[in-house]
Amino acid sequence: MVFLRGKMVPIFLGFWAIVFGILIPVNAKTDKPDVSALNVMYTSLNSPQQLTGWKSSGGDPCGQSWEGITCSGSSVTEINLSGLGLTGSMGYQLSGLTSVTYFDMSKNNLKGDIPYQLPPNAVQINFAGNGFTGSVPYSISQMADLKELNLGHNKLNGQLSDMFGKLSKLTLLDLSFNSLSGKLPQSFGSLSHLSTLYLQNNKFTGPITVLARLPLDDLNVANNQFSGWIPDELKDIDNIETGGNSWSSGSAPPPPPGTPAIPKRHSSESGNNKSGLSGVAIGGIVMGVLISLVILITLFSRKSSSSSHYLDDENLSQHRPFTPLVLRELSNSRLYPPDPKSFKERRSLDSTSSIDTKSLQTSPSIHLKPPPSDRLKSFNETEFANRLGRRSTSIRTTVFTLVDLQAATGNFATGRLLGEGTVGRVYRAKYADGKVLAVKKIDSTLLQSAGPDEFSGIVSNISKLHHPNIAELVGHCSEQGHNLLVYEYFRNGSLHEFLHLSDDYSKPLTWNTRIRIALGTARAVEYLHEICSPSCIHKNIKSANILLDAELNPRLMDCGLANFYQRTSVNLGLGYNAPECTNPSAYTLKSDVYSFGVVMLELLTGRMPYDSSKLRMEQSLVRWASPQLHDIDALAKMVDPALHGLYPPKSLSRFADVIALCVQSEPEFRPPMSEVVQALVRLVQRSSMTKRGDDASASRRTDDDYF
Repeated sequence: MVFLRGKMVPIFLGFWAIVFGILIPVNAKTDKPDVSALNVMYTSLNSPQQLTGWKSSGGDPCGQSWEGITCSGSSVTEINLSGLGLTGSMGYQLSGLTSVTYFDMSKNNLKGDIPYQLPPNAVQINFAGNGFTGSVPYSISQMADLKELNLGHNKLNGQLSDMFGKLSKLTLLDLSFNSLSGKLPQSFGSLSHLSTLYLQNNKFTGPITVLARLPLDDLNVANNQFSGWIPDELKDIDNIETGGNSWSSGSAPPPPPGTPAIPKRHSSESGNNKSGLSGVAIGGIVMGVLISLVILITLFSRKSSSSSHYLDDENLSQHRPFTPLVLRELSNSRLYPPDPKSFKERRSLDSTSSIDTKSLQTSPSIHLKPPPSDRLKSFNETEFANRLGRRSTSIRTTVFTLVDLQAATGNFATGRLLGEGTVGRVYRAKYADGKVLAVKKIDSTLLQSAGPDEFSGIVSNISKLHHPNIAELVGHCSEQGHNLLVYEYFRNGSLHEFLHLSDDYSKPLTWNTRIRIALGTARAVEYLHEICSPSCIHKNIKSANILLDAELNPRLMDCGLANFYQRTSVNLGLGYNAPECTNPSAYTLKSDVYSFGVVMLELLTGRMPYDSSKLRMEQSLVRWASPQLHDIDALAKMVDPALHGLYPPKSLSRFADVIALCVQSEPEFRPPMSEVVQALVRLVQRSSMTKRGDDASASRRTDDDYF
């Protein structure tokens, strides 16, 4: 028996080694990012029973053969859920599906916006036959491997962004039967392999000249609002439909002098192998080349004296891997707070990711790449304004044109709406160069009785506000009765969202980060009250107006808009208003101090300023908390449970003391903001706060999947 054991054990072990060597790769667990993305997708699709094998958490899509999922090894490569009667949406983690090349969700009942981020390396995408609204997501512009994109038969609207410059592999594009409008983007001309294009039954306008050079075999532009002439180069296409438009009659005008001729298209049935270029065409090309050489020589001669040494981002980005809203661009695409309904569509920053915070603070405009620092020069104001299609102004901000803002916001489409406040609505503006801004559209009724110069005066005053903890005004627009303010766009959203709309994918703010947010906001209010001359009352300090930058530093919004609040009877901030503020005109500097005290109470307790779901005695945060701020035992029970007891007790007590001073019912007893700042500075010094970078990384989150 011993002899057999001695002989058989090696054979036995070798046998199982072979078995496990075969089985392990076959049954390997699916990659975690893929599992997580499909879990979220399943929940967003309302957990349909027809998706056999799918789960809302965990599971093994590759090993357990989930419905419609195809894998290669441990990676999901194909998703085919066409025609299954699915409802809901597709979730917000699709960019995690980095190995998916085929994605078909066609012929279902999906609604809402198409997720901003999609599988980044997809080759074929088919979302046709659903009820999608909103615009075509701009992140498609980075999907360089995409060959087929079918978004037909939905309810998409707005204008097409200039997003097709890098999609040279695209062979089929179907946008038919939607409500898309505006002119065709010039980047259509970069679709060098496009053979099939369906644009019928939309609201497109303008000419289709940009399509003349494309190698199209199948073109349908019927039933739109196109105008101008059908290029002769398109008339030789085998399958073409152009009816139902407003084409011009007669012969098309000749091209401008020096314009290179477009090579004549040949039918696929023709056996002619000649170039097809006439002598006139060749002459035109030669003339065009000569003119181009002259222009290049002129530009080269200017280059030595030019103030610009910037490189075009479009060229550099072609060699950049697809990273949705890459972090080095984060600081220049500041996020304005998203719609609270979509807040839960966030995820925490991957622990393996790293952020160079210095580059976030100093990197230039997103659509321009800086050269080495020893050669860094800037555009003059006029040249910069011209590049963006805007003109500079003496008010220290850029004057945006209404047409520019309408294009960037999809004509202020509902899908671009970020939020609505007392003064007006805020929309997300996305530009073809990747730049993202927030546009506040002032309610026209607030300026009906005002003089024509009042809005300019308000803009002028806001443009003079410069402080590290105040959101900068980028520009403004006043045309055709529209008055708009353009701000930075902050990716991390607002303090309100961090405190009250957190989810499983976001980490709570640490105690040290909360103190730092309070101090930064206090400095901003101190600047308004005691540095500005004359003093500036904010009148609407609340956590929703405190935005957080890439390092979770606070940026106070809506500074300088107090005049608008004078004209409304709306309660500016339920739970934030001081007792004396029976109407907007009753606000004073001390009223701002009270509102700031309420924000600090939110930071301490994690509670809303007013919560009707609480017991009656606890609905008003100030009324409930004030009597307990000096009670050590009660204070410990008031602290935000999300902190899990991770705070210094002495720091907590001192913070509560500052709050108690600010929320006193009598205005004269509240301290000036300079004293509040000093008290918080002393608190920070005594608390032995952790290193700023470490603390920020413990709480930071990002919005890689939803823009």
